[in-house]
Amino acid sequence: MEVVAGFCRRFLARLGCDLRITTHTERRAALEGAGFVITQVRVGGNQQRVLDEKIPLRYGIIGQETTGPGGMFKALRTIPVILDIARDVEAVCPQAWVINYANPTGMNAEAVQGYTRANFVGLCSGAFFPRDAAVRALGVKPEQVSYDYFGLNHLNFGYNLRVSGRALSAEEFERVAAHSAVDAGLVRLLGAFPSPYLQYYFHRARKVEEARAKATTRGEDVQALEAEIFAAYADPAQDTKPAALARRGGGGYSEIALGVINAIYNDTREVIIVNSAQHGVYPWLPADAVLELPCLVSAAGIRPLTQPEAPRAVWGLVAAVKNYERLAVEAAVSGDRETALAALLAHPLVGDYTVAQGLLEEMLQANRAYLPAFFPTG
Repeated sequence: MEVVAGFCRRFLARLGCDLRITTHTERRAALEGAGFVITQVRVGGNQQRVLDEKIPLRYGIIGQETTGPGGMFKALRTIPVILDIARDVEAVCPQAWVINYANPTGMNAEAVQGYTRANFVGLCSGAFFPRDAAVRALGVKPEQVSYDYFGLNHLNFGYNLRVSGRALSAEEFERVAAHSAVDAGLVRLLGAFPSPYLQYYFHRARKVEEARAKATTRGEDVQALEAEIFAAYADPAQDTKPAALARRGGGGYSEIALGVINAIYNDTREVIIVNSAQHGVYPWLPADAVLELPCLVSAAGIRPLTQPEAPRAVWGLVAAVKNYERLAVEAAVSGDRETALAALLAHPLVGDYTVAQGLLEEMLQANRAYLPAFFPTG
């Protein structure tokens, strides 16, 4: 904490900014008087992420930070902590907005909006992927690109892409599709630009084999990177963002977080893609289900906007993963193993009862120290 705070103070001084930074180890003291609370936590640290990545691979399933069984166990560890934060916000600064980046951000939003009254919005920079692909492919400016958007956090699709209000030609769409993490032919088939995380669903066998062939997991790579980044933060001469930070990933967070804060605080009525309850935008999903979708953000709060019909080819996948998410949230709150098993079985990347049983037990044991609801006796 003090290493990062020290770096931030040097960075602000370099910018000539007189913001004051204070540090606390007691959360309620930090929340006093807050108007916005930005959360980014990793319960269990990257060592648990590495287990999330490695254990599912032994069962022939991708191990990934937010997708599949790894994502489920990150949710089981994180949701109780996020709920504790939300309840403290309710008690100490009930008018504040929680701006959340802790993953899985959509499931955290589902939990907080279902079990508390805190003002909470889940953010992710993944909503920029269709825009950024169009910018690279077509040489246009970001503000020229617009599109409709449908799905969940890390399971979403940009469709009806436009430049300066004009629909893309077939040739332009092909050029944008070439910048996708999934095969360009699949993008053409769907008629929509998918989140990079869709590669784990649409190319699952390939991704499992690639993961098995690698000497290290992404979590192990990140651990090495973070050691380098924190060494730079600790250097008293370091007053700009360390070069290694660019290799860590996660760009775009500041743009969307400050956009949401500005829209709420200054009532600018911006349309921003966030994770929030859909309130019936898609009648074939539960009305209170949290989706990642364009919303009108203002001082009055966050209101989801009706979207043109989403590509039918992906309705089933989105519905299936939302069903899994809601079961997993219930399991995280209750600590009920049968609900956790039902969630794992419902996930499209699992779907096998015998596999789900063995995988659940192994991952529960590997995460025992971080799952008190599942192990009430310690």
